[in-house]
Amino acid sequence: SFYEELLSHGILTPLTAPVEGLVVTEGSCNYVAPQGISSVVKYYLKQSGADVFYEHHVTRISLRDGRWEVSRKAGPPEPFDVVILTIPVPQILQLQGDIVNIIKESQKQQLECVSYSSRYALGLFYEAGAGIAVPWAARYLTDNPCLRFISIDNKKRNIESPEVGPSLVVHTTVTFGMEHLDSDPAEVQQIILRHLEQILPSLPKPSSIKCHKWRYSQVTKAVPNSPGQMILHSQPLLICGGDGFTRSNFDGCIESAMSLAEAVKPHL
Repeated sequence: SFYEELLSHGILTPLTAPVEGLVVTEGSCNYVAPQGISSVVKYYLKQSGADVFYEHHVTRISLRDGRWEVSRKAGPPEPFDVVILTIPVPQILQLQGDIVNIIKESQKQQLECVSYSSRYALGLFYEAGAGIAVPWAARYLTDNPCLRFISIDNKKRNIESPEVGPSLVVHTTVTFGMEHLDSDPAEVQQIILRHLEQILPSLPKPSSIKCHKWRYSQVTKAVPNSPGQMILHSQPLLICGGDGFTRSNFDGCIESAMSLAEAVKPHL
């Protein structure tokens, strides 16, 4: 039903562009979000009618008069009746305040089991009319020490336009990401570009480049038995979920969201 709804609104479309090296599992379907994966999140936020506030870096969660007092890097603390955490699991364990003592030892051990891969993503953006002469929309690499995935993003999303320049996205390998986790981003960018030039020597000069360190990329080991969520405190409710409690794909995110919704309902 989730897929049907997103497909009917054009948020998702079936992947039809050629992807070299894609491993297709029997019975599975691959989709693409023409306006980017953030469009899926924006769609659900709009459906919810919720007021959304960005750039609120939570640092501390404490109990105050039967409610949760949530502190952030900038601005005053705020009280909440229910707190739902879907940040990467290691970041849950970094939070300060009463939450440190509220998490049971058995839960802490389960949360400490969770691990993530780390990668770098590099985006190259071109002027309108620039041509990238390759027969594929995306390509998985298996023999490069630095690069794992290359995508001509507008081609992959099937939204090529003469008015809008193409964009190319590169993801590094897990090994490269771990080895360069604390490296200077400018230095990493140059290494990625050198490898990319060896693979695609005829690439035109981009008008801009963006390098992003993806510290928590995909879950390599989820909470044991993939429960979907974990209640850290019942009254008031403090609960956590996300792909760290299932797996890092859209189905895993839906499973966790459904599990969280069922657990939160009695508290509303």
